[in-house]
Formats: sequence, structure tokens, C-alpha cells
Amino acid sequence: MAKLYFYYASMNAGKSTTLLQANFNYHERGMTTMLWTAALDDRGGERAIESRIGLHADAHRFDAATDLWERIGAAHRVEPLACVLVDEAQFLSQAQVWQLARVVDEAGIPVVCYGLRTDFQGELFPGSATLLGIADNLVELKGVCHCGRKASMNLRVDESGAAVKQGAQTEIGGNDRYVALCRKHFSEALGE
Repeated sequence: MAKLYFYYASMNAGKSTTLLQANFNYHERGMTTMLWTAALDDRGGERAIESRIGLHADAHRFDAATDLWERIGAAHRVEPLACVLVDEAQFLSQAQVWQLARVVDEAGIPVVCYGLRTDFQGELFPGSATLLGIADNLVELKGVCHCGRKASMNLRVDESGAAVKQGAQTEIGGNDRYVALCRKHFSEALGE
């Protein structure tokens, strides 16, 4: 029976690596998958999904106008899909998460989403909030703070490494812009 999964974590916890390993496992067994990632995160260039440890794969890109139900259904009619894997799932809209649920419920295709739970201010992303509400399975991947505790927060930093307290919810960046921290050190960095 197909399910909707949400694997969530802080930055640098291995979300993309885990997605790429799952994709490899399906392909190794001769099964077809469909990979998706956010169009606004173009750091991978032609390699649409790329992990920090060097694994990569091409993927379709979604933006706010992408109808995932239609696009996945059209691909499934051409070649049956064993699984749909979505990276950067925090950037999905609420409607797109419900489209993915429809893929699971009506087309019977498992959908596995990977993304951040919260932004640099500790607020839920809309896609993550909807996934936390309706996914069949929730799995937290563990990142590590510099103190050794579980990293659950994403601190945005400026060019000098100082904490950024305000700004747009979405700002693409890697280790140069974000630091994964435990809640205690996140709060301390923001002066709270």
C-alpha cells in the first residue's frame, strides 16, 4: 500500500544523500522513479539534486505553478513509476502537498518527501507544515550541533558569521549562510 512519507531535518543532516540512496535502491532493482526538487534552489545546476558528499542525480523542477498531480500522472502513464522522491519539500505549496497525497491515494504510487521542518526563525515552512499534518509516516533525520546534541534548528548567518534575525523566509544558501544548531545554541545565537 502506497504512503506519503516526510523525512525532515536541519541542514546538513543528509536529506539529499538519503533521497539519492533510495533512488539508487529502486534503480538497482530495475524500477522507475521520478525525482523532483525546487526550481528556486539552483545550486545543483544541471545536477538538480546534489548531496554534500558528492552524490547527484537529475530531477524535475517544481515551482509555485507546477501541477504535480498532472505531471506525475502523465509520466506514470508512459512508464509506471515505483516511487516519487521530492527534495527541498519545504518549498512545496499546501496545494502541491495535497496533489502528492492524491498521487499516493489515487495512483497508488509511494511519495517520499525530504525537507527542512523550520526556517531560520524557527517557523514552519508551508510545505513542511502540511506534510507534518497529513503524511502517513514522519521520519526525523538527525543532524549534530557543535556541542554534540541533536541539531534541529537552522541559524542564518551573514558574511561575518553573525546571526541574522530578520529577512525573507527563503534565502538559498549552504554552509556559507546557515549553521545547524540545537535549540539551546540557536536561542543563544539569537540572543533570546
